[in-house]
Amino acid sequence: MALLLLFAASAQAATRQIIRGAGFGHGIGMSQYGAYGYARHGAGYEQILAHYYRGTTLSKASQSDIRVILQSGSKTATITGVSDAPGHHLDENATYKVRLSGLSGEDLLDSKGKQIDHYDGPLDISSGNGIVKLGGKAMNGRTGGHYRGSLEFRPSPFGGLAVVNVLSLDDYVKGVVPGEVPSSWPAEALKAQAVAARSYALATDAGGPVFDQYPDTRSQVYTGADGEQTSTNAAVQATANEVLRYGDAIAATYFFSTSGGETEDIQNVFYGAAPQPYLVGVRDPYDKFSPKHRWRIVMSKRSFVRRLGSLVKGRYRGIKVLQRGVSPRIVWAAVVGSKGTTRVRGATLEAKLGLFDTWASFNRFTGKVKPTPVTAPPISPGGGTPGTSTGVAHPAREPRMGALLYGSIAPAPAPSKRKAVLQLEMADGHWRTVRRFNLRAGGVYRLKVSMPGNYRVLAGPLIGPTLSVVPSA
Repeated sequence: MALLLLFAASAQAATRQIIRGAGFGHGIGMSQYGAYGYARHGAGYEQILAHYYRGTTLSKASQSDIRVILQSGSKTATITGVSDAPGHHLDENATYKVRLSGLSGEDLLDSKGKQIDHYDGPLDISSGNGIVKLGGKAMNGRTGGHYRGSLEFRPSPFGGLAVVNVLSLDDYVKGVVPGEVPSSWPAEALKAQAVAARSYALATDAGGPVFDQYPDTRSQVYTGADGEQTSTNAAVQATANEVLRYGDAIAATYFFSTSGGETEDIQNVFYGAAPQPYLVGVRDPYDKFSPKHRWRIVMSKRSFVRRLGSLVKGRYRGIKVLQRGVSPRIVWAAVVGSKGTTRVRGATLEAKLGLFDTWASFNRFTGKVKPTPVTAPPISPGGGTPGTSTGVAHPAREPRMGALLYGSIAPAPAPSKRKAVLQLEMADGHWRTVRRFNLRAGGVYRLKVSMPGNYRVLAGPLIGPTLSVVPSA
């Protein structure tokens, strides 16, 4: 008599939302990992810059100061290592405070809080050795950081006291290059970064009359003197005052981490921006060094829909890409629900779903388990299979309980990409392929199994949810 393998009666269902993408950052201008790859392949910084910023030329900029906001919002700021304030010589070993006074003034205080002087209008304080220390945490995340040049104090447009670092262009770039790329990178990549950082600083203005640049990713990551490295300072010195121009104007040399293999036209990422001939999509063959060259994010359907929030009308049905740029970055997409469709920008999907870039594709991989009769060789009372020395021979295959694994992939793969495999998890945690098959039209699969265990379906780069076939107690 054959023993029947009994399975739990309840059905199991799971859905994986799989997001496959490429790149890290906005995709405009120079890919930093791409520049690294070019340098590794022997390209000089002039070649690197010419590749990413088409039609630009290298030239010298006149010396200019850069104004970087470091703190804002507090009523006081603490400084040390300073020697000069208007009308006063200060002790570089002492600590001083600057306090907001009224709507437009500042008070300079000694370490005991005694007022040294009052100033109407901006207060500039510097050091004889060219480096000052700012107490507290700055916007770049550094606490008690050292900065070249001087510190300017004035009422902030955001409220409280604004602390602005005023320093020469190249001294500023010395603090930017090691904040943007590893100092161990090839010299030519560091030089390309120095020129791009210098040009960007002169071509853009983030703060109007109060400051030029933020010290973080809103502008460029500026580490101050504490972040400077020998190799990055050498790159700044080797390219001293060099900038890129397009025509007579200094180019706005946007840069970012990883392109995924191709950069993008500016108007396809910065929506509403005018096209720029030097900020167009180009192939980026050496970007593969980046760990974000290709990436994948997997989450449950519940988490996915929760992140999309109000973009989903009714029950979530899927995301349809309506327009991509010259690279595969999403310009427009539609979030499809049972009660309507929401048209959305690629950048909105990136922010909502926590993506690394707008270069992304979306797949929904469902899987279900249902107990079902299957036809398979029965197990003999002795524990063997028919035809073996320990089994009892049976002339026919007998039905017994097993499980049906079924589900689908949306969007469905093209007919040429329907090859799939069924895998079973082994005791050591590895997965073993137990069956090869083709997906049906519409990306559907239906597979019967007769053994308990954890299964999954793979279709190309897509990995479906784990489906557990559990025997009943």
